[in-house]
Amino acid sequence: MACRLSRPNSERGAVGSRKRTGRRRAVPEVEPWPGPAPADTPAEIAAGAVDALVLGRGGDGLDLAAARLADAESDAWAAACAGALTDALLQAVTGAWSRGWQPAEAVRQVRRARGPVAASMCADAVTADLARYAPATVDPRWSEQVRELGSRAPFEAPEDYLAWAGAEYGLLRFEVVEAALRLLADLRVLPPLRRLGPVPGAYRPGSAAASHRAAGVDQGKLARVRALLAKAESTEFPSEAEALSARAQELMARHSIDRALLDAEPGSSPAAAARRLPVEAPYDEYKAVLLHEVAEANHCRAVWDGALGLCTVMGFEGDLAAVEVMFTSLLVQLESAMRAQGSVRDRSGRAAGRSYRESFVSAFAARVGERLVSSARAAEASAAAETGTDLVPVFAERERRVEEAVAEAFGELTYSRVRGPSDADGWDEGRAAADAASLDSRRPVRDR
Repeated sequence: MACRLSRPNSERGAVGSRKRTGRRRAVPEVEPWPGPAPADTPAEIAAGAVDALVLGRGGDGLDLAAARLADAESDAWAAACAGALTDALLQAVTGAWSRGWQPAEAVRQVRRARGPVAASMCADAVTADLARYAPATVDPRWSEQVRELGSRAPFEAPEDYLAWAGAEYGLLRFEVVEAALRLLADLRVLPPLRRLGPVPGAYRPGSAAASHRAAGVDQGKLARVRALLAKAESTEFPSEAEALSARAQELMARHSIDRALLDAEPGSSPAAAARRLPVEAPYDEYKAVLLHEVAEANHCRAVWDGALGLCTVMGFEGDLAAVEVMFTSLLVQLESAMRAQGSVRDRSGRAAGRSYRESFVSAFAARVGERLVSSARAAEASAAAETGTDLVPVFAERERRVEEAVAEAFGELTYSRVRGPSDADGWDEGRAAADAASLDSRRPVRDR
């Protein structure tokens, strides 16, 4: 279920709660699948096994199906089984695209559910599927995701895939078949997501490129922001990280202001867009709050799906790019600060535990949010003074359009307050780490 998160109560020890209502329903028993019929084709065997997995009808029938599909005594049968499984995998990832999933998201979800080998096999299928389309008809963002997956599976010769996967992943042929069947079941039950772009084969470079230019993503400025944040992530000196992060936020805020003024001119009305960002455990709820804070400071809105570990951020394209690069950098800085506190002990001499780290991340998110808002609003006030333009109604109109886009995409949302901090030491250290990653704007922006 998607929801909007708010920051935890900043008072130490404040605790939120979640209530479960109603009785737990009894799970009806299902008959185990007896297995494939003797005359079933490889495709029918695979389909029956996947149906059984999806319906929870385990048992010896699944082992029998996997054994039949892994049988390599006959070259013709082995090739037919490999071809049936690879065809099924290609169809499964195509089905995932139709339900709104993107390549990196599908592979990540399989990794969460099934582990690294299944994720690698999913990456193989994803790569093979996109290779079937002319490059000009695939969204460049999808192509980039596939390149980052790094798969080199020989799907152009499907009869060789099972043997190749066995050698590549250190599995017996039976184990490869079993993993493929479970992967097919995992892909089938992926829930629908909001589609964020054209599916493979439907991308048209002309219109998309024009839309991207209209959205105002200044790639040169974005590259400078990334470079500044990379330096902030790598430095060991908090004061240097603070100055570099401040400069990055200044550039992003000023770019947002410039785009808002251009978009406010007559005849210019770009639509709000969306990006989905993964938020990883542990402490994913608190990291989602951090993303919420970054989004709010940049006139965007974040909607969190805790079950999938995905956060949809909605806003205007330039602001979305700023949110993504800043959130990514802050996560790196947060992880570095957490590692630096890895051997910390509380005032009683006990090693820091989960409550300490939850409070640390919670405080980091809350404090960063305060500073981001302060920095962004200071930049807006400075720009208003320079241009003589009242920016309040300009940004109010943009935020209204973003809220309308959120309502259209998600309908009625629940609002959830995450559990507040329970460890005073963790809270104090988290705020100190956020101060070290300070984003206050202190200098005029000259890079325009």
